[in-house]
Amino acid sequence: MKKLGIIGFGWLGNHIAERLSSRYEIFATTTTQSKAEDLASQGYYATLVDFPDDLSEEITEWEAIPQLDAIMITVPFSGNRGARISMKARQENLLKFLGDYKGQLFLMSSTGVYPQTEKEFTEDDLPVGNVESESFIRNKFPQANILRLAGLMGGTRLLKNYNISHLDQLVNHIHYADICSVVEKMLENKSESKVYNVVAPVHPDKEEVISAQKGLPYSGKRADRGRLISPAKLIAELDFEFQYPDPRYFHL
Repeated sequence: MKKLGIIGFGWLGNHIAERLSSRYEIFATTTTQSKAEDLASQGYYATLVDFPDDLSEEITEWEAIPQLDAIMITVPFSGNRGARISMKARQENLLKFLGDYKGQLFLMSSTGVYPQTEKEFTEDDLPVGNVESESFIRNKFPQANILRLAGLMGGTRLLKNYNISHLDQLVNHIHYADICSVVEKMLENKSESKVYNVVAPVHPDKEEVISAQKGLPYSGKRADRGRLISPAKLIAELDFEFQYPDPRYFHL
């Protein structure tokens, strides 16, 4: 059986592991002993490690590295709304932990790296080299895939469950099931050095989404323009079909 490493076993890491655990042995990192014990009870191999904001002499190469066929990095390595805040020490700690890894590598980034501008953004609008929170991994591991994830939704994570402002703004959201499908397909394809916007192709406004999720009628009019993130490259290159293309129906 192949072996998959997940660095930062949070909400998304858990969903990825659930999808792939029948085909991959799961090696995961966590920051607490109780979580490590919980992971072990699920049949996963857990390593206790933290990536502090100061350089740490205690961090060494992950013992599992030589065994791993692929690694998912789901720990955030940027400040709010993308790469505007330097986390260089934290990034260096991660690089030490990865050692001289040669296998398939995925960094979960965010569509927050794009400016707050009313236009449709593609991956070409912002090369990895211009994003500190992405380029640090690519500079050492040119094979790394960068997945720019939209707002993470699905399960209990629904817009109707939050106190939301600016209801007329168009949304850029993604259901966790589609993230898992993208990862699954890229693992099968042995994809390397790719950059994809992972975002549902339909962009309703927040009020539309909340109304649909609450079973209420929507009488407004969707804005003609806004800040949109395009998944066109992902769809074309992976021949990808979304299970949840419309955020209004993420609850179904």
